[in-house]
Amino acid sequence: MHILTVGLNHKTAPVELREKLSFSEDRLQLALRNLRDMKSIMECVIVSTCNRMELYVVCDQLHTGEYYAKAYLENWFHIPREEFGDYLYIKNGQDAVHHLFRVVCGMDSMVLGETQILGQVKQAFQTAMAYKTTGTLFNTLFKQAITFGKRVHSKTEIGQNAVSVSYVAVELGKKMFDSFRDKTILLIGAGKMSELTAKHFYSSGTSRVLVINRTFSKAEELADKFRGEARPWDQLVPSLEEADIVVSSTGAKEPVLTRAMVEPALKYRRTPLFLIDIAVPRDIDPAIGELESVFLYDIDDLHGIVDANMTLRKHEAEKISAWIDDEVCEFGEWLDTLGVVPLISALREKALSIQEEAVKRIERKLPNMTEKERRVIRKHTKSIVNQMMRDPIVRIKELATTSQKEAAQEMFVYLFALEEMLAKEEEEATTHTEVKSPALVSQKAWVRT
Repeated sequence: MHILTVGLNHKTAPVELREKLSFSEDRLQLALRNLRDMKSIMECVIVSTCNRMELYVVCDQLHTGEYYAKAYLENWFHIPREEFGDYLYIKNGQDAVHHLFRVVCGMDSMVLGETQILGQVKQAFQTAMAYKTTGTLFNTLFKQAITFGKRVHSKTEIGQNAVSVSYVAVELGKKMFDSFRDKTILLIGAGKMSELTAKHFYSSGTSRVLVINRTFSKAEELADKFRGEARPWDQLVPSLEEADIVVSSTGAKEPVLTRAMVEPALKYRRTPLFLIDIAVPRDIDPAIGELESVFLYDIDDLHGIVDANMTLRKHEAEKISAWIDDEVCEFGEWLDTLGVVPLISALREKALSIQEEAVKRIERKLPNMTEKERRVIRKHTKSIVNQMMRDPIVRIKELATTSQKEAAQEMFVYLFALEEMLAKEEEEATTHTEVKSPALVSQKAWVRT
């Protein structure tokens, strides 16, 4: 068996293509089952967000798994593979596992260290489990990855320290005010940056939003999104008396706020005025920052904080990369030991069948035994068998993680004469209608690099 990832993301494909190759939630059950039914594919999980689409599959052969994964995308979305093939990344084995661990930590996201993707992967895995498209391999891998992602976000600061201009403004505001609950934010301009900054303030508890824009209809449109109030442009100066936080982002070539406009408004205020200028050219006259009880930050101030915070996140990412290597090795070792499961199972079955036959012979020779005596004999003969098997099982598990694993497993089969038992298990597994037993995974599929 092989682990394979086929996908695209914000780094490899434009948004127009990502939109076309996006799975809708209401059809995800059918999508998973259709993928699971493709030739060569044994297990599958689909991760689909606005910035990525990834198929995680367990397949019996790499080349056929890759071919049918692409065929599946072509058929499901009704898009010729020539239109998306060059944008796909294909990862297998260790690389696929390594990629998953990077994804859950936010290290493959548009914003380094973001936490939302961890919840999205968790939901994708839970959905796949609910629709029975995962087996032991992915149940183990995804649980390990999700647990690791949680540990990373709780033990490191990769998701801390704002790395977007709009959110840095909120973080600065938190240093100024204990709470935004009774604060008023004034937006000058109704563009994307104003909206994004307002969104962050609003989600942080800002209770009142005022919007002023030269085009009043646009001010109304933005104000409606935050249950706010739109005001005409000529109300800019009076509105300064009410605002605690002012965010300005217009396309004006000259400052829209001058010292002469702000200074009179300060006479009627009892609290500091927090000004954030995210426009280029600047909307707010730098001389305003000289006024008492005024705190002014421009785009360069915000970018400086963003750069410093991003440096901190990158430092944390270096630490996490080493942890990921350890996690990949741990999963690889588990996968190696998984290969001896059929050997151990066959040994146990053979040993217990011998024990059962021995007990029956004793019962035939001693027909007058009581039921209690029969239970004692069964218990102690089974204990002898388990004790005899313990050391060989421990040793074969240890050898499964070494370079001698294949020779050791062959010798194990030969010494205990397990050929017939293994042939029986394999025949039963190949005729099973559900996901093939992970005990039959070949260690050759996991190649250390």
